[in-house]
Amino acid sequence: MPSKTAKTAKAGSKASASKVAAKTKAAAKPVATKPVVAAKPVATKPVAHPPRVEEKKVLTQRQGFKTNEFVVYPAHGVGQILAIEEQEIAGAKLELFVINFIKDKMTLRVPTAKVANVGMRKLSEPALVKRALETLKGRARVKRTMWSRRAQEYEAKINSGDIVAIAEVVRDLYRSESQPEQSYSERQLYEAALDRLSREIAVVQHSTETEAVKEIESQLAKSPRRGAKAEGGAEVDADAEGEIDETDEADGDDAAVADEAA
Repeated sequence: MPSKTAKTAKAGSKASASKVAAKTKAAAKPVATKPVVAAKPVATKPVAHPPRVEEKKVLTQRQGFKTNEFVVYPAHGVGQILAIEEQEIAGAKLELFVINFIKDKMTLRVPTAKVANVGMRKLSEPALVKRALETLKGRARVKRTMWSRRAQEYEAKINSGDIVAIAEVVRDLYRSESQPEQSYSERQLYEAALDRLSREIAVVQHSTETEAVKEIESQLAKSPRRGAKAEGGAEVDADAEGEIDETDEADGDDAAVADEAA
């Protein structure tokens, strides 16, 4: 009799143990799946927005200018963007265009946020270059005012960065072999305008500056001749604008030199 009781007790303990284990397994199963489902929607949102806002800001500041691109800086003419770099000035970060002017052997750093203020622009479209070349074939329009005033107007046109305005200066100051020679100051302004114009045309047309100068001179040769010389050596232009100042033209180079000295 005692042996049967012991066997029954053992069988009961095994059954209860298996029930407990089954309950433990059953209780453990639903717990493991819940955290996996809850983790998915949390991670994606905060990462996407900041880079887009910063990218738009950078593009706005740079005005579409890129590294290695040729640009026109009004005060210096055609240059090439070598790099876009950052500098820290007075604790603030400043983004700069590094522009190289090969012919002048000069490097300029321009804040990207200031390009609109300084008038920096992209190269002219071929259609605008064609218009500038057509301008060279027109009749020179020279105001008969004091040379010092005209010189200021020519200089303002050269530094405007407007390719058509620069072409007008080249046209107005050009002298053929049959015409009187330019004064020293006229020659300087003519060469400055010719240099600005030929550089841009060369880059746009993928040619050399020498070829661009030849093209400009060929267009100038097609322009109508100015009026015949007057007895005192002054040249009379039928299309001259403004008041006629006979002493200005009669004095010639002496008047120009006097203006420079002043």
